[in-house]
Amino acid sequence: MPPYEALKIAREKSLDVVEVSPTAQPPVCRIMDYGKYLYQQEKREREAKKHQHQITVKEVKFRINVDDHDYETKKNHVLRFLGEGDKVKATIFFRGREMTRQGLGREILERLITDIGDKGIVEFRPRQEGNTLHLILAPPKAQPGAKPPGPKPPQPPRPAPPQTQ
Repeated sequence: MPPYEALKIAREKSLDVVEVSPTAQPPVCRIMDYGKYLYQQEKREREAKKHQHQITVKEVKFRINVDDHDYETKKNHVLRFLGEGDKVKATIFFRGREMTRQGLGREILERLITDIGDKGIVEFRPRQEGNTLHLILAPPKAQPGAKPPGPKPPQPPRPAPPQTQ
């Protein structure tokens, strides 16, 4: 259809002629309400944004002289954050003479990595920046097609074996 006919039809129906595919030979156009189309597209984008999960980075701070119970508590916080789908930054801050004991800090972070196991992925190995040592853990990626183990369906009762006399 020639362009002037399309414009004539669009004006009669108070619609717009919109070029859909300019690279096609000949270019493809469509008669539609362009304002309504833009509104629908914006509405779809807003709806898609609602369903996105925002990944945040939670921080857990350790000291080189952390006690076992405090370590376990903070490790459980890390596991909870990873279970919620957030990334975790584990930090050890060295003060004064603690800088000479950086090996203890690395041991704590390595212990955390081994305790977390497959419940988290190490994104950045422990690294030193100034007087802080930190590592970043991310939640594990779920394998596509793998279902989480759910409750087993109830089994029907087995018949009793026959009594022999």
